[in-house]
Amino acid sequence: MKRWLIGTALLSLTAPALAGERDVPYPEGYRDWHHVKSMVIQEGNPLFAAFGGIHHIYANKTALEGYRSGKFPDGAVIVFDLLDAQSVDHAIVEGTRKVVGVMHKDARRYAATGGWGFEGFGGGDRNQRAVGDKAATACFACHAPQKDHDYVYSALRK
Repeated sequence: MKRWLIGTALLSLTAPALAGERDVPYPEGYRDWHHVKSMVIQEGNPLFAAFGGIHHIYANKTALEGYRSGKFPDGAVIVFDLLDAQSVDHAIVEGTRKVVGVMHKDARRYAATGGWGFEGFGGGDRNQRAVGDKAATACFACHAPQKDHDYVYSALRK
């Protein structure tokens, strides 16, 4: 009984640490990274309900290696910065930030989701995790068809 109590106590101390170890970190300074591309998802697109607005895609230096080689190494981070699209004086301009979506490559930590960790930070707030433990269904399921491109949809512009 004593061993069981000690084991349970140790597990209760390490389980939160292990869960936190899998958390995708907030991408500090991502707007200073390489800008991969921008796009606008408008009404009528099947992704509009979830992702309508202006998307800016950013890549850290390690992710740039992956874009160039076709295989993203561990440490690659790709960010999609999603903002409301507003029409002002016949121009589409950025509105409120909706989410900062992150793909973080670590083959060991995120083996169940193709080596990628996924997270969305609501409103760009590092404390508002929108994905958490739902990465397999909320993100990876959509990225799975891109397996031949290391689960990444975007490409560098030439």
